Amino acid sequence: MSAAHVFVYVQHLLGIGHLRRAATLARALAAQGLRVTLASGGVPVPGTEVQGVQFVQLPPARAADLSFKVLLDESGRAIDDAWKRRRTEALLAAWRAATSHPEPQALMLELFPFGRRQMRFELLPLLDAAAATGPRRPSVYCSVRDILGGQQSPARQQEALALVERYFDRVLVHADRGVISFERSFPAAARIADRIEYTGYVVEPEASLGGAAGKGEVIVSAGGGAVGASLLEAAMRAKPLSALRARTWRVLAGNNLPQRDFERLAGLAGGQRGFELERSRADFTTLLSNCELSVSQAGYNTLMETIRAGARAVVVPFAGGNETEQTLRARSFAARGLLEMVAEEALTPRALAAAIDRAASKPRPLPGAIDLDGARKSAALIARRFELKTA
Repeated sequence: MSAAHVFVYVQHLLGIGHLRRAATLARALAAQGLRVTLASGGVPVPGTEVQGVQFVQLPPARAADLSFKVLLDESGRAIDDAWKRRRTEALLAAWRAATSHPEPQALMLELFPFGRRQMRFELLPLLDAAAATGPRRPSVYCSVRDILGGQQSPARQQEALALVERYFDRVLVHADRGVISFERSFPAAARIADRIEYTGYVVEPEASLGGAAGKGEVIVSAGGGAVGASLLEAAMRAKPLSALRARTWRVLAGNNLPQRDFERLAGLAGGQRGFELERSRADFTTLLSNCELSVSQAGYNTLMETIRAGARAVVVPFAGGNETEQTLRARSFAARGLLEMVAEEALTPRALAAAIDRAASKPRPLPGAIDLDGARKSAALIARRFELKTA
């Protein structure tokens, strides 16, 4: 049992949330005594190496813009058929190397086939390779967050359903069904209801470093920062309008915020007292646990960390490129009284300051409001299926 192996594939194209969630699941799988390989196809992110997990960096690709229609290689060139062939060969080589042992195997694809259609050129050959192993065919899982991004047309829903029925044993939906059901963003989910497992939300186990970092502060963050400049600037301009103006406001811009935007924010911070501007902090969860209030977007990982920390929160869900994921999530959590929300199209310093004051006047959210045990439950589910297959 201890030698059973799970191969996890993830592709992040813009932000780093997909990779962080996959790394959290990989750690949880390793904690179950499983051998784990994590293959990442996105741009390398410092600090994502996972102890006890074999990490494979594939030739990286990223999105050229918010449309996700054009992918760029590590040199900033649009990927072509030759690059796709090299990338497919690298992925299949990693799969063969990881599964060359005789123990039971499992394959987990993050988001596909409900997203990452751009990567079909390598994922369909990978699924075929897994299916071709005969009686010892690996169990195949889709790992998917609570809400899908973009618009899921009927044709694309049917395509995804057909792929699930052909290749996948289970669809692990990392959500609390009492908060958001998968049908909310994938209306055709009833057809594969027998394969769907709700795991709860995936968030890293409590990793507070202790101490007083962030005590009484307003923590403003934008994840990796690739699409957070407008929120960060609005928050900085909201400070003198808020009842929390006398507090220290710590602004975490993110490593992916363009340097010109960071310099503009530094200019704003230099003109006012009580600002601390940084790219990122390793003790972000400690800051959340100690802060007076958090201001952020509504990305999956940041929001789960905020809820787990019991922080008062204001979120401005990212809505660029016709994205609806963060808005649906924020509305669902706001309806449960867990946060205040400002729509991106309504974002002004004054509107943000008013939301901050509303949130600051409320008690902290109570623990246990939603299921945050998704990583452990997902890993335990896979481990149990290994036991059933080998019994």
